[in-house]
Amino acid sequence: MTVILLALGAACCLGLGFVLQQAAAQHAPKQDYLSLRLLLDLVRMPRWVAGIGLMVVGMALGAIALGKGDITLVEPLLATNLLFAMALSRWLTKQRLGRTGWAGLWLLAGGVTAFIVAGQPHGGDSDVGQPTQWLIMGVVLGTALLLAAVAKRERVHISLEAALLGVAAGLLYGVQDALTRISGDRLSNGGWVALLTGWQLYAIIVLGVLALVMVQSAFESAPLRMSLPALTAAQPLAGIACGVGFLGDQLVVTTAALAWEAAGIAAVITGIVLIGSHPAMPPGAGRAENVRELQPH
Repeated sequence: MTVILLALGAACCLGLGFVLQQAAAQHAPKQDYLSLRLLLDLVRMPRWVAGIGLMVVGMALGAIALGKGDITLVEPLLATNLLFAMALSRWLTKQRLGRTGWAGLWLLAGGVTAFIVAGQPHGGDSDVGQPTQWLIMGVVLGTALLLAAVAKRERVHISLEAALLGVAAGLLYGVQDALTRISGDRLSNGGWVALLTGWQLYAIIVLGVLALVMVQSAFESAPLRMSLPALTAAQPLAGIACGVGFLGDQLVVTTAALAWEAAGIAAVITGIVLIGSHPAMPPGAGRAENVRELQPH
C-alpha cells in the first residue's frame, strides 16, 4: 500500500507539472526546438519553473516507490499521471468529461488494476551484469534516438513530430526508472560510495536532460494532447520491459493471467489515447505559423 500511495503521489505531481510546463513551453522561441537553449529560455518563466518543481517532486516520489517496490508495479501506476493532468486541464478549461472522458478514465484505471491484479508483479533475482541488460537498453535507447531524429526531419507535421518526441521521451524515462531502481539498490547495499562510483547515476542525469529537451520541444510544437498520451503510454512499456528483462521482476504467466495482463495494457493505452484527445486538454498555440511557412506554395 505504501508503494501504491507513493506511485500515485508521483503520478499526481507529474501530471500537474506537465500541464504547467506545456502552458509555458508553447510560448518559447521556435528556433530553440530540440536544443538545450530551450531550457535556458524556459527557466525564466515562473509557470514552467513551478511545473518542473512538481515534476522533480514526482520523480523523487517515484524513485522512493521504485526503491520500495517493483518496477512492474510502479510503472503502470505512474501512467495515471494523465488522470491528474486531465483534472487540472478540466478545471482550467471548464470542459465536461462527457462519454469520451469517462470512458478513457475508466479504461485507464481499470487497465492498471487488471494488469496489477492478474500479473501480481513481484521481485526476483536481478541480473544487471548480464548482456541482456545492455541489449534491452540499447534497443530502447536506439529506438528513442531514432524517433527523435525522425521528428526533427518531419517538422511540417506538428502532430506527428510531437507524438514521436513523446514516445521517445517516454522510452528514455522508462530506462531512467530502471536505472533509478539499480541506483537505489547500490545506495542501500554499498552506501554513497557505491552510488557515486556507479555509472548508473550519471546515466540517469544524461537521460533526464535528453528526455526533458524532447518533452519541452514536443510541448512547444503542438497541443498537449498530441504528446502527453504518447509519453504516458511509452514509459510504462519501457519500464516493464526493463523490469522483466534484466531487473528480475516477475509476472504470473498462466494463460488466463497473460490474457488479463494483455487486456489491461491494451485498456491502459486506449484510455490514455481517449483522455489525451479530450477537448479539456490544453490546445496550446502550436506552430501554425511555422507550418504555413514550410508548406509548399
